[in-house]
Amino acid sequence: MQSTAFTFSPSISSISLSKPLKPAASLSRFRHISLSSSSSKSPDLASSNGVSASSSVRTPAALSSSRFGAFGSAPYLVEDRRRGDLTVRASSVPESAGESEKSGNLVQTLQLGLLFGLWYLFNIYFNIYNKQVLKVYPFPVTVTVVQFAVGTVLVILMWGLNLYKRPKISSSQLVAILPLAVVHTLGNLFTNMSLGKVSVSFTHTIKAMEPFFSVVLSAMFLGEFPTIWVLSSLLPIVGGVALASATEASFNWSGFWSAMASNLTNQSRNVLSKKFMIKKEDSLDNITLFSIITIMSFILLAPVSIFMEGINFTPSYLQSAGLNMGQIYKRSLIAALCFHAYQQVSYMILQRVSPVTHSVGNCVKRVVVIVTSVLFFRTPVSPVNSLGTGVALAGVFLYSRVKRIKPKTA
Repeated sequence: MQSTAFTFSPSISSISLSKPLKPAASLSRFRHISLSSSSSKSPDLASSNGVSASSSVRTPAALSSSRFGAFGSAPYLVEDRRRGDLTVRASSVPESAGESEKSGNLVQTLQLGLLFGLWYLFNIYFNIYNKQVLKVYPFPVTVTVVQFAVGTVLVILMWGLNLYKRPKISSSQLVAILPLAVVHTLGNLFTNMSLGKVSVSFTHTIKAMEPFFSVVLSAMFLGEFPTIWVLSSLLPIVGGVALASATEASFNWSGFWSAMASNLTNQSRNVLSKKFMIKKEDSLDNITLFSIITIMSFILLAPVSIFMEGINFTPSYLQSAGLNMGQIYKRSLIAALCFHAYQQVSYMILQRVSPVTHSVGNCVKRVVVIVTSVLFFRTPVSPVNSLGTGVALAGVFLYSRVKRIKPKTA
Protein backbone atom coordinates (compact mmCIF):
# COMPACT_ATOMS: atom_id res chain seq x y z
CA MET A 1 0.00 0.00 0.00
CA GLN A 2 1.32 3.38 -0.94
CA SER A 3 1.70 6.17 1.62
CA THR A 4 -0.95 8.85 1.63
CA ALA A 5 -0.45 12.58 2.05
CA PHE A 6 -3.02 14.98 3.48
CA THR A 7 -2.73 18.77 3.12
CA PHE A 8 -4.77 21.12 5.30
CA SER A 9 -4.86 24.88 4.69
CA PRO A 10 -5.89 26.83 7.75
CA SER A 11 -9.05 28.89 7.39
CA ILE A 12 -7.70 31.41 9.81
CA SER A 13 -4.57 33.43 9.45
CA SER A 14 -1.27 31.92 10.41
CA ILE A 15 -0.22 31.40 13.98
CA SER A 16 3.16 32.68 15.02
CA LEU A 17 5.22 30.26 17.06
CA SER A 18 8.04 31.65 19.13
CA LYS A 19 10.14 28.44 18.98
CA PRO A 20 10.00 25.06 17.30
CA LEU A 21 8.13 22.26 19.01
CA LYS A 22 10.31 19.53 20.47
CA PRO A 23 10.09 16.09 18.83
CA ALA A 24 7.95 13.56 20.65
CA ALA A 25 8.16 9.79 20.50
CA SER A 26 7.74 8.51 16.96
CA LEU A 27 4.62 6.62 15.91
CA SER A 28 4.93 3.42 13.93
CA ARG A 29 1.93 4.25 11.75
CA PHE A 30 2.98 7.82 10.89
CA ARG A 31 6.33 8.63 9.36
CA HIS A 32 6.28 12.43 9.15
CA ILE A 33 4.00 15.26 10.20
CA SER A 34 5.02 18.87 9.68
CA LEU A 35 3.34 22.03 10.96
CA SER A 36 4.29 25.20 9.14
CA SER A 37 3.22 28.84 9.45
CA SER A 38 4.22 32.18 8.05
CA SER A 39 4.43 35.29 10.14
CA SER A 40 5.42 37.79 7.47
CA LYS A 41 2.61 37.53 4.94
CA SER A 42 -0.45 37.37 7.23
CA PRO A 43 -1.83 39.58 9.99
CA ASP A 44 -0.97 38.58 13.52
CA LEU A 45 -3.94 36.73 15.06
CA ALA A 46 -2.65 37.24 18.58
CA SER A 47 -2.41 40.99 18.21
CA SER A 48 -5.81 41.36 16.57
CA ASN A 49 -7.62 39.36 19.26
CA GLY A 50 -5.54 40.33 22.22
CA VAL A 51 -4.55 36.77 23.02
CA SER A 52 -1.04 35.34 22.81
CA ALA A 53 -0.42 32.28 20.65
CA SER A 54 1.34 30.35 23.39
CA SER A 55 -1.73 30.36 25.65
CA SER A 56 -4.49 29.82 23.08
CA VAL A 57 -3.08 27.12 20.85
CA ARG A 58 -3.07 23.47 21.83
CA THR A 59 -0.60 21.39 19.93
CA PRO A 60 -1.53 17.97 18.59
CA ALA A 61 1.01 16.47 20.97
CA ALA A 62 -1.24 17.47 23.88
CA LEU A 63 -4.06 15.47 22.30
CA SER A 64 -2.01 12.36 21.81
CA SER A 65 -3.61 10.47 24.67
CA SER A 66 -7.10 10.81 23.21
CA ARG A 67 -6.40 10.54 19.48
CA PHE A 68 -3.43 8.22 19.33
CA GLY A 69 -3.75 6.27 22.58
CA ALA A 70 -4.66 3.13 20.69
CA PHE A 71 -1.55 3.26 18.56
CA GLY A 72 1.18 4.39 20.92
CA SER A 73 3.03 7.69 21.36
CA ALA A 74 2.16 10.85 19.49
CA PRO A 75 3.89 11.63 16.16
CA TYR A 76 6.63 14.22 16.06
CA LEU A 77 5.87 17.76 14.87
CA VAL A 78 8.25 20.00 12.92
CA GLU A 79 7.84 23.68 12.23
CA ASP A 80 8.34 24.62 8.59
CA ARG A 81 8.33 28.39 7.94
CA ARG A 82 8.62 28.05 4.18
CA ARG A 83 4.90 27.19 3.73
CA GLY A 84 1.73 28.39 5.39
CA ASP A 85 -0.16 25.13 5.62
CA LEU A 86 -0.34 22.01 7.74
CA THR A 87 0.91 18.85 6.05
CA VAL A 88 0.29 15.36 7.33
CA ARG A 89 1.95 12.40 5.75
CA ALA A 90 1.03 8.92 6.94
CA SER A 91 2.28 5.51 5.87
CA SER A 92 0.24 2.34 6.06
CA VAL A 93 0.82 -0.51 8.51
CA PRO A 94 2.97 -3.28 7.02
CA GLU A 95 0.74 -6.14 5.90
CA SER A 96 3.46 -8.61 6.87
CA ALA A 97 2.67 -8.15 10.60
CA GLY A 98 -0.42 -10.37 10.49
CA GLU A 99 1.32 -12.87 8.26
CA SER A 100 4.25 -13.24 10.67
CA GLU A 101 1.82 -13.88 13.53
CA LYS A 102 0.04 -16.56 11.51
CA SER A 103 3.34 -18.19 10.57
CA GLY A 104 4.36 -18.19 14.26
CA ASN A 105 1.12 -19.96 15.22
CA LEU A 106 1.67 -22.47 12.43
CA VAL A 107 5.18 -23.24 13.67
CA GLN A 108 3.88 -23.78 17.23
CA THR A 109 1.16 -26.09 15.94
CA LEU A 110 3.67 -28.12 13.94
CA GLN A 111 5.97 -28.38 16.97
CA LEU A 112 3.11 -29.57 19.15
CA GLY A 113 2.07 -32.12 16.53
CA LEU A 114 5.65 -33.39 16.35
CA LEU A 115 5.77 -33.78 20.14
CA PHE A 116 2.52 -35.77 20.16
CA GLY A 117 3.86 -37.99 17.39
CA LEU A 118 7.09 -38.63 19.30
CA TRP A 119 5.11 -39.30 22.49
CA TYR A 120 3.11 -42.04 20.75
CA LEU A 121 6.09 -43.44 18.85
CA PHE A 122 8.34 -43.75 21.91
CA ASN A 123 5.47 -45.36 23.85
CA ILE A 124 4.87 -47.93 21.12
CA TYR A 125 8.54 -48.90 20.93
CA PHE A 126 8.83 -49.07 24.72
CA ASN A 127 5.91 -51.47 25.06
CA ILE A 128 7.02 -53.70 22.18
CA TYR A 129 10.69 -54.02 23.19
CA ASN A 130 9.83 -54.24 26.88
CA LYS A 131 7.39 -57.07 26.24
CA GLN A 132 9.96 -58.91 24.11
CA VAL A 133 12.48 -58.75 26.96
CA LEU A 134 10.02 -59.79 29.67
CA LYS A 135 8.79 -62.78 27.65
CA VAL A 136 12.24 -64.44 27.74
CA TYR A 137 13.72 -62.74 30.82
CA PRO A 138 11.14 -63.01 33.67
CA PHE A 139 12.80 -60.60 36.10
CA PRO A 140 10.64 -57.45 36.16
CA VAL A 141 12.47 -55.86 39.11
CA THR A 142 15.81 -56.04 37.32
CA VAL A 143 14.27 -54.77 34.08
CA THR A 144 12.77 -51.82 35.95
CA VAL A 145 16.11 -51.02 37.61
CA VAL A 146 17.83 -51.03 34.21
CA GLN A 147 15.26 -48.54 32.92
CA PHE A 148 15.81 -46.23 35.88
CA ALA A 149 19.59 -46.61 35.54
CA VAL A 150 19.54 -45.55 31.88
CA GLY A 151 17.27 -42.63 32.79
CA THR A 152 19.65 -41.58 35.56
CA VAL A 153 22.58 -41.54 33.12
CA LEU A 154 20.57 -39.42 30.67
CA VAL A 155 19.61 -36.94 33.39
CA ILE A 156 23.23 -36.57 34.52
CA LEU A 157 24.33 -36.00 30.93
CA MET A 158 21.53 -33.49 30.41
CA TRP A 159 22.59 -31.49 33.44
CA GLY A 160 26.33 -31.89 32.82
CA LEU A 161 26.11 -30.67 29.20
CA ASN A 162 23.78 -27.78 30.21
CA LEU A 163 21.01 -29.10 27.98
CA TYR A 164 18.69 -28.36 30.88
CA LYS A 165 19.31 -26.20 33.92
CA ARG A 166 20.60 -28.18 36.90
CA PRO A 167 18.32 -27.46 39.86
CA LYS A 168 19.32 -26.52 43.38
CA ILE A 169 17.41 -28.86 45.65
CA SER A 170 16.91 -28.23 49.34
CA SER A 171 16.51 -30.94 51.95
CA SER A 172 12.85 -30.00 52.46
CA GLN A 173 12.20 -30.50 48.76
CA LEU A 174 13.86 -33.93 48.82
CA VAL A 175 11.66 -34.94 51.75
CA ALA A 176 8.57 -33.83 49.81
CA ILE A 177 9.69 -35.63 46.64
CA LEU A 178 10.51 -38.93 48.38
CA PRO A 179 6.89 -40.19 48.59
CA LEU A 180 6.44 -39.34 44.91
CA ALA A 181 9.56 -41.34 44.04
CA VAL A 182 8.32 -44.33 46.04
CA VAL A 183 4.95 -44.53 44.29
CA HIS A 184 6.56 -43.76 40.92
CA THR A 185 8.91 -46.71 41.45
CA LEU A 186 6.09 -49.03 42.43
CA GLY A 187 3.88 -47.89 39.55
CA ASN A 188 6.48 -48.73 36.91
CA LEU A 189 7.44 -51.97 38.65
CA PHE A 190 3.83 -53.18 38.74
CA THR A 191 3.38 -52.25 35.07
CA ASN A 192 6.39 -54.37 34.10
CA MET A 193 5.10 -57.22 36.26
CA SER A 194 1.79 -57.08 34.42
CA LEU A 195 3.43 -56.90 31.00
CA GLY A 196 5.41 -60.02 31.86
CA LYS A 197 2.22 -61.97 32.67
CA VAL A 198 -0.43 -60.82 30.19
CA SER A 199 -0.60 -59.20 26.75
CA VAL A 200 0.27 -55.55 26.19
CA SER A 201 -3.26 -54.79 25.01
CA PHE A 202 -4.82 -56.29 28.14
CA THR A 203 -2.43 -54.44 30.47
CA HIS A 204 -3.35 -51.12 28.87
CA THR A 205 -7.04 -51.97 28.92
CA ILE A 206 -6.82 -52.47 32.68
CA LYS A 207 -4.78 -49.28 33.01
CA ALA A 208 -7.77 -47.45 31.51
CA MET A 209 -9.16 -47.74 35.06
CA GLU A 210 -6.84 -44.93 36.22
CA PRO A 211 -9.67 -42.31 36.30
CA PHE A 212 -11.60 -44.51 38.73
CA PHE A 213 -8.68 -44.59 41.18
CA SER A 214 -8.06 -40.88 40.67
CA VAL A 215 -11.64 -40.04 41.70
CA VAL A 216 -11.57 -42.33 44.74
CA LEU A 217 -8.18 -41.15 46.04
CA SER A 218 -8.97 -37.46 45.44
CA ALA A 219 -12.18 -37.80 47.44
CA MET A 220 -10.44 -39.67 50.28
CA PHE A 221 -7.32 -37.54 50.71
CA LEU A 222 -8.03 -34.18 49.06
CA GLY A 223 -11.72 -33.76 49.74
CA GLU A 224 -12.40 -33.26 46.01
CA PHE A 225 -15.74 -34.93 45.38
CA PRO A 226 -16.73 -35.69 41.78
CA THR A 227 -19.72 -34.29 39.93
CA ILE A 228 -22.54 -36.47 38.66
CA TRP A 229 -21.03 -36.20 35.17
CA VAL A 230 -17.70 -37.60 36.31
CA LEU A 231 -19.40 -40.46 38.14
CA SER A 232 -21.44 -41.25 35.03
CA SER A 233 -18.30 -41.43 32.91
CA LEU A 234 -16.80 -44.04 35.26
CA LEU A 235 -19.57 -46.55 34.51
CA PRO A 236 -18.46 -47.38 30.93
CA ILE A 237 -14.84 -47.53 32.11
CA VAL A 238 -15.52 -50.12 34.80
CA GLY A 239 -17.99 -52.02 32.64
CA GLY A 240 -15.68 -52.09 29.63
CA VAL A 241 -12.69 -53.34 31.65
CA ALA A 242 -14.85 -56.06 33.24
CA LEU A 243 -16.12 -57.17 29.81
CA ALA A 244 -12.61 -57.21 28.34
CA SER A 245 -11.23 -59.14 31.33
CA ALA A 246 -13.92 -61.82 31.10
CA THR A 247 -13.04 -62.54 27.46
CA GLU A 248 -9.23 -62.03 27.56
CA ALA A 249 -7.31 -65.02 26.20
CA SER A 250 -4.16 -64.26 28.21
CA PHE A 251 -5.97 -63.48 31.45
CA ASN A 252 -4.39 -64.44 34.77
CA TRP A 253 -4.89 -62.95 38.18
CA SER A 254 -1.24 -62.07 38.72
CA GLY A 255 -1.15 -59.87 35.61
CA PHE A 256 -4.58 -58.39 36.39
CA TRP A 257 -3.77 -57.38 39.97
CA SER A 258 -0.35 -56.05 38.97
CA ALA A 259 -1.98 -53.71 36.47
CA MET A 260 -4.55 -52.65 39.07
CA ALA A 261 -1.75 -51.98 41.57
CA SER A 262 -0.04 -49.87 38.91
CA ASN A 263 -3.22 -47.80 38.58
CA LEU A 264 -3.37 -47.31 42.35
CA THR A 265 0.25 -46.23 42.74
CA ASN A 266 0.30 -43.98 39.65
CA GLN A 267 -2.77 -42.11 40.78
CA SER A 268 -1.40 -41.95 44.34
CA ARG A 269 1.56 -40.10 42.83
CA ASN A 270 -0.80 -37.47 41.37
CA VAL A 271 -2.62 -37.06 44.68
CA LEU A 272 0.64 -36.82 46.64
CA SER A 273 2.02 -34.23 44.24
CA LYS A 274 -1.00 -32.05 44.99
CA LYS A 275 -0.85 -32.66 48.72
CA PHE A 276 2.87 -32.16 49.36
CA MET A 277 4.00 -29.79 46.59
CA ILE A 278 1.66 -26.93 47.41
CA LYS A 279 4.08 -24.15 48.36
CA LYS A 280 4.98 -22.00 45.37
CA GLU A 281 8.58 -21.54 46.45
CA ASP A 282 9.00 -25.31 46.81
CA SER A 283 7.52 -26.18 43.42
CA LEU A 284 9.64 -27.48 40.54
CA ASP A 285 8.90 -27.67 36.85
CA ASN A 286 7.67 -31.03 35.58
CA ILE A 287 10.84 -32.06 33.73
CA THR A 288 13.09 -31.28 36.71
CA LEU A 289 10.73 -33.11 39.06
CA PHE A 290 10.67 -36.17 36.81
CA SER A 291 14.47 -36.14 36.53
CA ILE A 292 14.92 -36.07 40.31
CA ILE A 293 12.31 -38.80 40.78
CA THR A 294 14.11 -41.00 38.22
CA ILE A 295 17.39 -40.78 40.13
CA MET A 296 15.71 -41.43 43.47
CA SER A 297 13.78 -44.39 42.02
CA PHE A 298 17.01 -46.00 40.83
CA ILE A 299 18.60 -45.55 44.27
CA LEU A 300 15.51 -47.00 45.98
CA LEU A 301 14.99 -50.02 43.72
CA ALA A 302 18.58 -51.15 43.02
CA PRO A 303 19.15 -52.81 46.43
CA VAL A 304 15.65 -54.32 46.33
CA SER A 305 16.43 -55.86 42.94
CA ILE A 306 19.65 -57.44 44.21
CA PHE A 307 17.86 -58.79 47.30
CA MET A 308 14.85 -60.21 45.41
CA GLU A 309 16.31 -61.41 42.10
CA GLY A 310 20.08 -61.32 42.61
CA ILE A 311 22.64 -60.17 40.07
CA ASN A 312 21.34 -61.94 37.00
CA PHE A 313 21.96 -59.43 34.22
CA THR A 314 25.60 -60.39 33.63
CA PRO A 315 26.74 -61.95 30.33
CA SER A 316 27.69 -65.20 32.06
CA TYR A 317 24.23 -65.61 33.57
CA LEU A 318 22.42 -64.84 30.32
CA GLN A 319 24.59 -67.31 28.40
CA SER A 320 24.10 -70.00 31.02
CA ALA A 321 20.33 -69.48 30.78
CA GLY A 322 20.52 -70.02 27.03
CA LEU A 323 19.46 -66.46 26.18
CA ASN A 324 20.72 -64.32 23.34
CA MET A 325 22.88 -61.88 25.29
CA GLY A 326 23.22 -59.29 22.52
CA GLN A 327 19.50 -59.31 21.81
CA ILE A 328 18.55 -58.93 25.47
CA TYR A 329 20.96 -56.04 25.98
CA LYS A 330 19.91 -54.25 22.80
CA ARG A 331 16.19 -54.56 23.43
CA SER A 332 16.57 -53.60 27.09
CA LEU A 333 18.55 -50.50 26.14
CA ILE A 334 16.04 -49.42 23.47
CA ALA A 335 13.14 -49.99 25.87
CA ALA A 336 14.88 -47.96 28.60
CA LEU A 337 15.68 -45.09 26.23
CA CYS A 338 12.11 -45.00 24.93
CA PHE A 339 10.77 -45.23 28.50
CA HIS A 340 12.67 -42.13 29.55
CA ALA A 341 12.06 -40.31 26.25
CA TYR A 342 8.28 -40.73 26.18
CA GLN A 343 7.91 -39.47 29.74
CA GLN A 344 10.13 -36.46 29.05
CA VAL A 345 8.11 -35.63 25.92
CA SER A 346 4.89 -36.10 27.89
CA TYR A 347 5.98 -33.41 30.37
CA MET A 348 7.07 -31.14 27.52
CA ILE A 349 3.57 -31.42 26.05
CA LEU A 350 2.00 -30.75 29.44
CA GLN A 351 3.90 -27.46 29.62
CA ARG A 352 2.32 -26.38 26.30
CA VAL A 353 -1.30 -27.54 26.62
CA SER A 354 -3.99 -27.72 29.28
CA PRO A 355 -4.35 -30.82 31.50
CA VAL A 356 -7.63 -31.67 29.74
CA THR A 357 -5.95 -31.67 26.32
CA HIS A 358 -3.10 -33.76 27.72
CA SER A 359 -5.61 -36.23 29.18
CA VAL A 360 -7.36 -36.60 25.83
CA GLY A 361 -3.99 -37.13 24.15
CA ASN A 362 -3.15 -39.81 26.71
CA CYS A 363 -6.42 -41.58 25.91
CA VAL A 364 -5.60 -41.54 22.20
CA LYS A 365 -2.10 -42.81 23.02
CA ARG A 366 -3.56 -45.82 24.84
CA VAL A 367 -5.70 -46.65 21.82
CA VAL A 368 -2.64 -46.43 19.54
CA VAL A 369 -0.57 -48.67 21.82
CA ILE A 370 -3.33 -51.29 22.09
CA VAL A 371 -3.90 -51.43 18.32
CA THR A 372 -0.20 -51.57 17.40
CA SER A 373 0.56 -54.25 20.02
CA VAL A 374 -2.32 -56.41 18.80
CA LEU A 375 -1.04 -56.12 15.23
CA PHE A 376 2.64 -56.66 16.12
CA PHE A 377 2.22 -59.62 18.48
CA ARG A 378 -0.84 -60.95 16.60
CA THR A 379 -2.77 -61.11 19.84
CA PRO A 380 -6.04 -63.06 19.47
CA VAL A 381 -8.91 -60.68 20.17
CA SER A 382 -12.57 -61.70 20.19
CA PRO A 383 -15.37 -59.32 19.16
CA VAL A 384 -16.64 -59.13 22.74
CA ASN A 385 -13.13 -58.37 24.00
CA SER A 386 -12.77 -55.61 21.40
CA LEU A 387 -16.15 -54.22 22.46
CA GLY A 388 -15.13 -54.14 26.12
CA THR A 389 -11.85 -52.39 25.31
CA GLY A 390 -13.63 -49.85 23.11
CA VAL A 391 -16.26 -49.08 25.75
CA ALA A 392 -13.59 -48.60 28.44
CA LEU A 393 -11.55 -46.24 26.25
CA ALA A 394 -14.67 -44.32 25.26
CA GLY A 395 -15.39 -43.87 28.97
CA VAL A 396 -11.87 -42.53 29.53
CA PHE A 397 -12.37 -40.02 26.73
CA LEU A 398 -15.73 -38.99 28.19
CA TYR A 399 -14.14 -38.61 31.63
CA SER A 400 -11.46 -36.29 30.25
CA ARG A 401 -14.16 -34.08 28.74
CA VAL A 402 -16.62 -33.87 31.66
CA LYS A 403 -13.91 -33.46 34.30
CA ARG A 404 -13.61 -29.76 33.48
CA ILE A 405 -17.31 -29.14 34.14
CA LYS A 406 -17.46 -27.27 37.42
CA PRO A 407 -20.34 -27.85 39.83
CA LYS A 408 -22.74 -24.96 40.21
CA THR A 409 -22.35 -23.05 43.45
CA ALA A 410 -25.38 -21.79 45.32
